[in-house]
Parts: sequence; structure tokens; C-alpha cells
Amino acid sequence: MTGFDHVGLTRPASQLVTVFGGSGFLGRHVVRALAKRGYRIRVAVRRPDLAQFLQPLGRVGQIVGVQANLRNPASIVRAAEHADIVVNLVGILQESGSQSFQRLQAEGAGEVARAAAAVGAPMVHVSALGADEHSASAYARSKAIGEARVFEARPDAVIFRPSVVFGPGDSFFNRFAGLARMLPVLPLAGAEARMQPVFAGDVAEAIARAVEGQLQGGRVYELGGPEILTLQQLVEYTLKVTMRSRVVLPLPAPAARLQARVMEIADTLTLGLLPDTLKLTRDQVTLLQSDNVVSEAAKAEGRTIEGIGIAPTAIEAVVPGYLWRFRKAGQFATGRGTPDMAATPDLMAPDPMGQGSQHHPGDASGPAVGSLAAGAGPAPGVRWGKRK
Repeated sequence: MTGFDHVGLTRPASQLVTVFGGSGFLGRHVVRALAKRGYRIRVAVRRPDLAQFLQPLGRVGQIVGVQANLRNPASIVRAAEHADIVVNLVGILQESGSQSFQRLQAEGAGEVARAAAAVGAPMVHVSALGADEHSASAYARSKAIGEARVFEARPDAVIFRPSVVFGPGDSFFNRFAGLARMLPVLPLAGAEARMQPVFAGDVAEAIARAVEGQLQGGRVYELGGPEILTLQQLVEYTLKVTMRSRVVLPLPAPAARLQARVMEIADTLTLGLLPDTLKLTRDQVTLLQSDNVVSEAAKAEGRTIEGIGIAPTAIEAVVPGYLWRFRKAGQFATGRGTPDMAATPDLMAPDPMGQGSQHHPGDASGPAVGSLAAGAGPAPGVRWGKRK
């Protein structure tokens, strides 16, 4: 039995799902997955006009944007009204003005859960791996507090904790690829931190299955990809895909915090106009002092992406498809001169006319076939030879 069994008895086309934060990077994948299943979707965002790009993902009238701000409880209640299921994807990586971790990720998550409870709607909430109320990171603490408040209002809620989420438009691989295009040296905070990147499409599929009622409520699921790599290994992979030769310089924690402080001051002096690729906060440096991988307890209890029946997608299957734009020649870059291109391809036969070759001119149609190949002219009235 799952926490949402009563939802599964109704056809998706007659159900309304309110998705808070549905226009973000992960949100667009979630909206697509729900639209394919036939759900009616209400995308609750601060700027509905900026969410119109989602409408082509579904049928006419299937996806509608509404205004909602997690700092405004009344707008949350209106967005959740008449909803059959509520999904909360709202999250930020760094604080800015009134957009604080505490207000959005802790208090805001609780407000959404209470609104869902008020209309009797089950809830799916997305948190993050590393959520810990005792963490030195304000980000991690706010995520843990948000989870607790969600369970207080909806004990049957399904909560997901993904690791670093990647995919077209992500702020991870794209960020380092952008830095490599600008800088000859990449100073790296938390270079030895282990991560388990998970594809946004896989996370969206897990959320859609929770909405369908396939997952047990009242549990926290930890989502990670098939590989565990250090941050430095991931950056080096990014350099390989973008065909950039850069020096990766791991920074000790004190130097990393100093770098973050300089970036914070620069961001303040530029009134927040510092490019996102250059922004770094001391809280992020603190977060990078810990690994971001699925726990052994989650594996043992089946609270993982594999445990719910999804085969995780490897970074090699997706990342090259959207990082090519960071290469010097873009999609026309061949990698000529790189070790990979210098090696002889496995499928190339050592002897062009040997047994392993696919080149057999004698079997092809044309003037060189049959009697012409034997030295005589073609038969009268026959222009081409015949395939054997």
C-alpha cells in the first residue's frame, strides 16, 4: 500500500496537480513528465508570464500558470485550491535580498504543506541530499527544517533528496564549462567532495511516480546517479567534453572561504550583477566540506532511484549533448590532436581488403562488375553490371 492509493483510483485527466516552482530547471522536466501522463497542471510561480514556455509541453489548456509567492501565504492557499496533488520544487542555491533559505526552504515548505492539507491533497516535496538540522551550512539546515514542517502538516508526504541534478540548462556542468571558457586556471573549493550526479529526467520520473501513487508515503527517498565522483573528477570530465586544457587548482578550506568572501563582496559592490558562473558563497564552501551521496541506510531500505524501479542515467549519456556549445568550434569541433582521436578506432580493419573490412568492390554494382572486371567490355546493351 502507498500513501497516495486513493489518488490512483482516478484518471489523471480528471486530476489537477499544482506544481510550485514548476518553471525552474527541474520544474520543466516534472511538468513534461506529468503532462505526458495526462494530468492537468497548475504551475505556481512568482511570474506566470515567464512560465508560458511550458504550455507546448501539453495539450491546449492542460498547463496553466498562476501567481504564487512562498513569502505570501495567501497566494499559496489560492494556488493549492481544488488541487488533487501538490508538488513543491522551490529552492535556491544562495540567498539574495528577501529570498532567504529560512523563508523559502523552511517556512515556505511548511506553508505549502499546510495549504495541501487544507484541501486534502497529498504532497510531494523535493529537498536535497545533505539536509541536516545540525549542519554548519544554512542551506542544509533550512532543507532539514523544511522536511520536518512538511511531515508535520502531511505525515503521508513523499520527500525526495536528490544529489547534484544535471541536464540541459543545469547550473553545475554549465557553470564549470563557462568558467573554463573564461579562465586559464580553475580554483576549486571542496575538490575532494564526493558527489552522485542524477539526471533531471530521472528525478522527474520519480516525482511523477509518486504523484501516481506508486511510492509509499511518509518516507524520504535519496536519489543519486550510477556514478560517485569527486568534484575535481567532474570538473576534469567537463574539460574533456568541452575540449579545454585548463589547470584545476584544489583550494584548502581557508583559501576557499577567502575566495568566497571576495566573491560575496564583489557581488554586493556590483548590486548583484556579478555573473552567476562567478558567484560563490561561504555557505556553499561549507556545504562542499561534506559528501553528497546516497546513504547506505537508504540503499538497504530501497529508498533510492533504483529501489523505485528507475535505471539511473549516466552523465556520459547526456552531458556531451549540451556542453558542445562551450567548445572553441562548437558542434564542429572534431577533437583532432587529442589522445582519443589519435588512437585507431576499434572498428577500423587493419587490412583495407582483409576479412574484417567492409570494403568489397567486387560485390558492388557498376562498370567494374562482371565481364568488365575481368578485362572484357560489357555485354551489348548492358550498361551496368549486376550485383552478385
